[in-house]
Amino acid sequence: MGKKLIFLDIDGTLTPSGTNVPPASAVGAIKKAQENGHKVFLCTGRNLDMLSPLLVYGFDGVVASAGGYVACGDEVLFDCPMTQSQLERAMRLLGESGVFRTIEAKDATFGDENLGEFLANAGEGNSELVRWRKALAEKLNIKPMGEYDGRPIYKVVVMCLDWSQLEPAKRELEAEFDFCIQDLAARGCLNGELINRKFNKGTGVKLAAERLGFDLEDTVGFGDSMNDLDMLKVVGTSVCMENGSPQLKAMSDMVCPSVEENGLADAFIKLGLI
Repeated sequence: MGKKLIFLDIDGTLTPSGTNVPPASAVGAIKKAQENGHKVFLCTGRNLDMLSPLLVYGFDGVVASAGGYVACGDEVLFDCPMTQSQLERAMRLLGESGVFRTIEAKDATFGDENLGEFLANAGEGNSELVRWRKALAEKLNIKPMGEYDGRPIYKVVVMCLDWSQLEPAKRELEAEFDFCIQDLAARGCLNGELINRKFNKGTGVKLAAERLGFDLEDTVGFGDSMNDLDMLKVVGTSVCMENGSPQLKAMSDMVCPSVEENGLADAFIKLGLI
């Protein structure tokens, strides 16, 4: 078969969500695919700092910060942080509505420190969410917001109890940002992110393909959640994990086993990549 350009989401696709260790089968499949002449990129909402533990596996490039930063090897193809005005408006509007905020620079991530207060009236599941957030902060090296030093920010991740808390920011910023919100009903809150409309994972795929001389029909994308939609709409072959969003599975060309069940290796074999 012809050479392919492969894009892998991280959380829920390459690794169990919030972790940095892919199954050995996935690592082996990626290495074999590269030996067969295919190129493999990470394509993730994570910034460079949070994805850096995965770079030891030798990827050919990255689409990071949901498309806000794209690199092919050591060559930077795209670098688009939000403006200072956008950041200040977003932080003010979200803060005034009691939204819990995490801001992502290229090389660091900073989160509000008042999660306990935020969850005071969240009902059942508070302690579970506190533990989940604490574990995530430790694994992904999220620093306290008080340590933010003014460096450029690419994305704002939000957590709140009700859609109404997002409405003021949405009214003012929706023309500039896509409010990509996922319902975490089991934890009694909403979770999502504000992504600059100047980019998405799909634009990152196009930039990488153009730089490396691949037709889009020769690209393959793997994802599991709706923030992978733009990537999977652009690639020639779209693959959703069995643990993924029902909507994403319905529109994908293939559904492979979950990340815990060696899904990537299984799909690589079925697609003839290895």
